[in-house]
Amino acid sequence: MNPDKTTLDALRIDRTNLPRRRLRVVPITIVLAAIAAAAGLTAWFNRSKPVVVRTVLIEESTSGGDKTLLNASGYVTARRQATVSSKVTGKVVETLVEEGMKVEAGQVLARIDSSNVERNLRLAEAQLESTRAALGETKASQVQAERELQRISRLATRNAATRVELDRAETDVKVLAAKLDRQTADVRVSEREVALWEQQVDDTIIRAPFSGIVTTKNAQPGEMISPLSVGGFTRTGICTIVDMSSLEIEVDVSESYINRVESGQSVEATLDSYPNWRIPAKVIAIVPTAERQKATVKVRVGFEKLDPRILPDMSVKVAFQSAGETSEVERGVTIPRAAIRHRDGRDIVWLVRDGRVERRAVALGAARGDEVVVSGGLSGGERVVVEGPDTLAEGVSVSEAKR
Repeated sequence: MNPDKTTLDALRIDRTNLPRRRLRVVPITIVLAAIAAAAGLTAWFNRSKPVVVRTVLIEESTSGGDKTLLNASGYVTARRQATVSSKVTGKVVETLVEEGMKVEAGQVLARIDSSNVERNLRLAEAQLESTRAALGETKASQVQAERELQRISRLATRNAATRVELDRAETDVKVLAAKLDRQTADVRVSEREVALWEQQVDDTIIRAPFSGIVTTKNAQPGEMISPLSVGGFTRTGICTIVDMSSLEIEVDVSESYINRVESGQSVEATLDSYPNWRIPAKVIAIVPTAERQKATVKVRVGFEKLDPRILPDMSVKVAFQSAGETSEVERGVTIPRAAIRHRDGRDIVWLVRDGRVERRAVALGAARGDEVVVSGGLSGGERVVVEGPDTLAEGVSVSEAKR
């Protein structure tokens, strides 16, 4: 059987186009490689970067321990406080302080018009120079009189001068010596008068008696100021300075309960402005006198550590503690209030371990101003996040911010 020629031609493989197909594979491979490289670069630049957070180290704390014997109220006062005035009456020409300014001892606070005093000082200095010049003239005359006495004395030994001439020369020397003593005293008087006027000029410069903070400014340039209360528009002080390092609490305790207070006793103070801030303090002294009208005794209470938030005349409540009888001690750790987050109705914190955050549920205790006592869920030595984004999640990579 002879096959059909057309059928055999259809079964023949055409190899003429094979090289062209191979040539097309090369551009496709390059394009795929470029796409893969672009995808790799995109994944590199879009990789998750560490979140910047700020952390603090957890510290252990305890609360309670002392039992409250007595509660009282009082005010913050300063032991060193002064309304600075002038020693002389005059017009204020310059004030160099403002409320809230910190001043050092001896710092210039204000100046009073000193034009009249300075003129008197110039006059006293001129009189001193005149007295010194007259003293120099007298000294020269005394030297001349002593030489004349010596010459006449030699002549008198040879009977060339009379006794009268000798007596006159001796008298001149003595008169000049007495005049020299008087003028020397006049020079001392003039020097003291100059010092007096210099002191009065210095009195027109008002200086701070001690270091402290200016709380009130009472006088302005152009006003009259006097150390005495003369009424009218005359001021009696330039400003009021308070030594903030001398702040303490004054409490009026009823006579019926003063037996519960003793010197050195522990006290827990709470400012009305910061009701959640418990300030440790202790009794400095019990003033040994009672006020008849109120039947109270004044007690001085000192802060164990001062704080800029404590200001004069603030109202404060105090609790006198007993070290003998103790109440239940609450143990836990203290963390900043900013570290507490709320998730799913629970209080949590974010811990940082090996560069990643870990969620931890906590039980909160007493609040102490900007800090909170955590009674359960944390232990000392761990680090918690206090500043960070709200998008933190379990296992997110973080880095600590530089302070």
